[in-house]
This record gives sequence, structure tokens and C-alpha cells, in this order.
Amino acid sequence: MITVLILWEDWADQSLPLPQYQTAGAAGADICANLPPDQRAQGVTLGRMQRLIVPTGLRVEIPKGYEMQIRPRSGLATKYGVTLPNTPGTIDSDYRGSLGVALINLGDAPYRVQHGDRIAQAVIAPV
Repeated sequence: MITVLILWEDWADQSLPLPQYQTAGAAGADICANLPPDQRAQGVTLGRMQRLIVPTGLRVEIPKGYEMQIRPRSGLATKYGVTLPNTPGTIDSDYRGSLGVALINLGDAPYRVQHGDRIAQAVIAPV
């Protein structure tokens, strides 16, 4: 059993769920967009071919010998063309900064990320 410590940023909306597995067989835990207070009502728009780091309001402490892989959600990729430009993104065990998710819109239309949207998934893996 691996334990990952998850901490809220001071500004984060703590009513949103922490990363969680949606089913018993899920390999990845869904991560939500946790936007700053001034962006929560309108969300953020990702234009065509635009890249953006979307905040999660979280910091993580991953045990030595492990990494957190940030992976795209297949529904966002197939329905809207929104994916990660650096997939999988790696969060190293010694990183203690803010957890943001780099997204890119490869779709035909702008895509709005709303506060609380599930935007990626995290997988803990040995290294």
C-alpha cells in the first residue's frame, strides 16, 4: 500500500473532491480543475492549439521510489480534442510545488474548462 499525502493550497476550493478512483477497477484517479476564485464563475477557455496549465489547488508528497503520472482523460480527448501535450506528465517524489495540469486543445473549437471539471487522471507508479 502506497500513501500519497495530498495538501490543499490556501486559496483552493476544498468542497471539490480530492483525486479519486471512479470505479473499483480504475487505474487512475481523476483530478479536478480547481480554479482561483476570480475564474471560478466563468472558467477558462482553451483556444484551438492553445496550451494552458490548469490549477488543481493541490500539492502532493509522493514516496521516494515512486512517481505520479498525469494522463489524459480519454473522454476529453475523443469528444473535444483536449489532451496533455506531455503525456504522461511526471510528478517526481521530491517535487513539493503546486500541481497543475498542462492541457492542449487539438480540437476544432475553443473548449471551456469549468471549475470542478475532471481534467486528467493520476497513476502512481514505481521508478
